[in-house]
Amino acid sequence: MSAIKIEILGSGCKKCHQLEANARTAVSTLGIEAEVAHITDSIEIAKRGILSTPALAVNGKVVSKGKLISPAEIEQLLAP
Repeated sequence: MSAIKIEILGSGCKKCHQLEANARTAVSTLGIEAEVAHITDSIEIAKRGILSTPALAVNGKVVSKGKLISPAEIEQLLAP
C-alpha cells in the first residue's frame, strides 16, 4: 500500500502551522505511513478553489478548509 499524501494549504500563518502539527500527530497516533507537505504558494492554493485557509487535502482531495481541525478529526479522515 502506498503512503497517504497529506497537504496543508495556507500562507504559513499560526493556524496553518498548527494544522500541520495536528496532521503529524494524527499520523503518529494511527501509526500509518504518510507524507505531509505544506503548500504556501497562493496560486496553487487558488487553483484548488480554496478561498479560506488553512485547508487540508488528503491524496489530492480537499477535505477541510477555512478552519483548524483537531488531530482526532484528522484521524477520522485518514482511517480506512
